[in-house]
Amino acid sequence: MKGNTIVDVVVTIAVIVAVLCAGCAEHEAETPEAKVGDIVTVHYTGTLDDGSVFDSSIGREPLQFTLGEGQMIPGFEQAVIGMELGETKTVTIPADQAYGPYYEEQVFVINRDQLPAGMEPEVGQKLQMQSATGQIRIVTVKEVSETNVKLDANHELAGKDLTFEIQLVEIS
Repeated sequence: MKGNTIVDVVVTIAVIVAVLCAGCAEHEAETPEAKVGDIVTVHYTGTLDDGSVFDSSIGREPLQFTLGEGQMIPGFEQAVIGMELGETKTVTIPADQAYGPYYEEQVFVINRDQLPAGMEPEVGQKLQMQSATGQIRIVTVKEVSETNVKLDANHELAGKDLTFEIQLVEIS
């Protein structure tokens, strides 16, 4: 009888140790997830509704940034939070979580004589302008006439929903 009791205790202890070790192995085998404060490295491809690619890291170094520091558009950061290392996903980010709405009031006309002497503006050209408060803004030339130039201070992706395929390649 006494032998059976010792064997039962040893078997019970062995079962408990095996269960605990299995739990530890499962915990250790969990894939890390990206969280606020992590430095993450991602490959991405951004497309518009028509499928055209507006930006991609494919063929160059992946993008690295710190989650939660506002270095990326809000929707992109939110998409990366919770991703597991090695995971790839596709998300559509609405304009209000990307570059915001398109504002018609940010389109304006200036006289050509307000441009630097000798400058010949072309449609699509990007220019830097300084606001009255000293802030530097990038504007895009929309139209050119003999006397005027129509400029757009909206971001080129303002008002657009953006689709990104994102692959999380590193968390540090």
